[in-house]
Amino acid sequence: METTTPRRRVLSGSFPAFVLLQGALYAAYGTVSPFLPSFLGERGLSPGEIGIALAAGTLMRIAAGPITGHVADRYAATRGVLGIAAAASGLIAFAYLAGVGFWPMLVVSVLHAGATAALAPLADALALAAAEREGTFSYGWVRGAGSAAFVLGTLVSGLLIGWAGLASIVVSCGLLFLLTAAATACVPRAPARTGLPSLGFGGLRELLALAPFRRMSVVAALIIGSHALNDGFAVIRWREAGIGPGAISLLWSEAVASEVVVFVLVGPWLLARLGTARAAMLAAGMGVLRWSVMATTVSVPVLAMVQPTHGFTFALLHLTAMHLFAGVVPERLAASAQTLYGNLGLGVASAALTAMGGLLYGAFGAGAFWVMAALCALALPFARRLHAKPVLR
Repeated sequence: METTTPRRRVLSGSFPAFVLLQGALYAAYGTVSPFLPSFLGERGLSPGEIGIALAAGTLMRIAAGPITGHVADRYAATRGVLGIAAAASGLIAFAYLAGVGFWPMLVVSVLHAGATAALAPLADALALAAAEREGTFSYGWVRGAGSAAFVLGTLVSGLLIGWAGLASIVVSCGLLFLLTAAATACVPRAPARTGLPSLGFGGLRELLALAPFRRMSVVAALIIGSHALNDGFAVIRWREAGIGPGAISLLWSEAVASEVVVFVLVGPWLLARLGTARAAMLAAGMGVLRWSVMATTVSVPVLAMVQPTHGFTFALLHLTAMHLFAGVVPERLAASAQTLYGNLGLGVASAALTAMGGLLYGAFGAGAFWVMAALCALALPFARRLHAKPVLR
């Protein structure tokens, strides 16, 4: 009986509801993200127009995310705002089916980006608060379920495209976003708060005044931003080196699998023993190692050994950020912190480094990865100073 008690406590709390919420959300992302450019091309957009539509969506997410988070905090309605945004995301997704040509697709892309901008940060804010409050599960377990769902959504989407064409990704992601909206009703509300933010943006200024929040945002922008070159050009480099699609798929899957393992198992254990600063420094150090290897070799065995470091350079760093925010960010600003960090901080860094990555790779080839290694090294002194006293709640 004693051995089953912890499991019963987990299952009787909000953990299953959050697994459903994050699973539906990230499955929706996994369904549409890899194939949206191809769908837009099928709807009559040229490569240049596809780039404009995707860039416009990125700019909309950067602008809309922090505003949505501020509204959620201002009215103490994180769960309600998440549900409305998820439902809007599902309904707007179906509008892709009605459009043909650049301008209709651009409008839908921008509207959909605005609706989805705050979904992941708001879901994280709710899950983090529940994990801290209930003490029966780790936030990493929930986020790991989301990563696994993303992979599953991508795999299933590939099968659906072969059976029903590219339009199937719109239908499946729309339905999954609507399921996300329904799942939102199953998770607990954020705890009651006092001293809600004003109608202006004083809360955002208060967040930016927190030195640990600023440092964590800089560290994450440097380390997670450094992934931009890998996401855009690693596969191109591997294919140019003669690595076949089967090996490339295995290498990519290995990185994603390591992300799930770190979120669910290794990350919480490491964070509890290392603390915030040393965990962030470990993520930065692994980034230096990872990109240095990428700059110097295309040996498949060596790449297979370094791909699991993705679990540290992304998942461990994300867990570190969530742990820090739980300690230093007032609960009344939780949604604002998540959206400001995710959309404005990481969004701007990733967009800038993606653009820069293309120029660097064009000029230096694989040598561009040395620049990414340098960014991770630059994060080390900021990570070292991530000790902070908890705020009064």
